[in-house]
Amino acid sequence: MISSDVIRGYNDTIILYMLQTGESYGYEISKNIRKISEEKYIIKETTLYSTFTRLEKNGYIESFNKDQTSGKKRTYYRITPLGLNYYKEKCEEWNLTKEVINKFIKE
Repeated sequence: MISSDVIRGYNDTIILYMLQTGESYGYEISKNIRKISEEKYIIKETTLYSTFTRLEKNGYIESFNKDQTSGKKRTYYRITPLGLNYYKEKCEEWNLTKEVINKFIKE
């Protein structure tokens, strides 16, 4: 499993990636991160929701409520155009980071 310290700076990128295919809610995003990473990264609930708060404060995502069939309201999130631009910047940053770190990793 990946240490949360190693991946901490990329939680924003991961969540923005997940929202590019459409709106979603916290539990579903968390479950899909776990599935896509093949159980190698499990985002903690506190990390997930603090990331949502930061992304929304910065204008990268929007939240809204939807009623469920059981009558409960669920908070959904969607990426904004600003969030899509930020995602692209973080991808470029990651590629540069990989390039540098790979210089210090022996195969």
